[in-house]
Amino acid sequence: MSDEEIIARLTTVRGIGRWTVEMLLLFDLGRPDVWPVDDYGVRKGFAKIFGRRKLPTPKQLMKIGTKWRPYRSIAAWYFWRALDEPEKLQG
Repeated sequence: MSDEEIIARLTTVRGIGRWTVEMLLLFDLGRPDVWPVDDYGVRKGFAKIFGRRKLPTPKQLMKIGTKWRPYRSIAAWYFWRALDEPEKLQG
């Protein structure tokens, strides 16, 4: 099944939303092109890496993410990891 087919099928189950299925696709099924634009960590990591004060909206992030196809899962992982690094103090 495609990612979208899996999302459509599993979100029919009460209590399972798109984000939950995207995490399943990323971490359990190892799908290479999952782009969780609603994920706060991805949005915050993107803003941190690119020096933006405001978080991108999911719609903005969807458009931006097209350049990383078909490996958007890797981009999401890097954005999450960016949040593990301490903020550098401006001197």
